[in-house]
Amino acid sequence: MKINRIDHISIAVRNLDEARRAWEPVLGKSAPDDLYVDEAEKIRVARYYLGEVGFELMESIAPEGEVAKFIERRGEGVMLVSLNVDDTRRAMQELKGAGYGFAGGARPFRGGEYAFVHPKALNSVLLELIDKQ
Repeated sequence: MKINRIDHISIAVRNLDEARRAWEPVLGKSAPDDLYVDEAEKIRVARYYLGEVGFELMESIAPEGEVAKFIERRGEGVMLVSLNVDDTRRAMQELKGAGYGFAGGARPFRGGEYAFVHPKALNSVLLELIDKQ
C-alpha cells in the first residue's frame, strides 16, 4: 500500500465554536479553510490546512454519533489520523489480507472514498484511509 501523505488529523470536541476560539490563534488562522457538516457521519467540521495536512476539529451533531461516543468514553482529544492513499478499496484489500479489521466499509466523500481501520488493530488509534486528491 502506497501512502502519499498524512491527509488530516481530527480532534473530537464538545463545542466547535469554543474549540475554534482556542485553536485558531495557535494555528495562525482567523477562520477554517473548510467548514462543513457531514450528515452521514453526524459531524460538524472545521478544517484548517497546515501545508498539505488538514487539521480538523469535529463536533457531533447527534448524541449517537461516533464523535459523541468517543468523547463520552475518552473525553475530547485526538480521535483519528488519516492517510492519503491512491485507492482506498485496494488499500483495504491489502490490509485485510494482512489481518487488519475495518470499522465498516468504504464510504463516499467528495469524489473519493474513505474507510476506517479498526482501532483495536493499531494501539487504539482510529486510522482512516482516504483517496481523495
